[in-house]
Amino acid sequence: MGEELETSCFQIISNVGAARSSYIEAIEKAKAGDFDGARACMEEGKKQFLIGHEAHFGLIQKEASGAQVAGSLLLIHAEDQLMSAEGFKIIAEEMIASYERITELEKKLQG
Repeated sequence: MGEELETSCFQIISNVGAARSSYIEAIEKAKAGDFDGARACMEEGKKQFLIGHEAHFGLIQKEASGAQVAGSLLLIHAEDQLMSAEGFKIIAEEMIASYERITELEKKLQG
């Protein structure tokens, strides 16, 4: 595997891993009622995810232009992490919205 491919793979893994961690933190903040903090974590996660996604897209563009991008276990792992982070983002968005609805209902019931 070429050094450039390896660097791209590690960039993907690092950034989408950070994004996934931000999404998990967002869920935890929403569960605690800190919705502003949850939204901030989601925004940070989206920024990190975009960096990883752009690195992945660069590999796709390279291959589409005719350059051979050899498959490797590291690339497969990077793509797996990319998809996992995207799944966490979707789940986090839904959970935050659910926690917000629960909090609103609790407020209505109490007052």
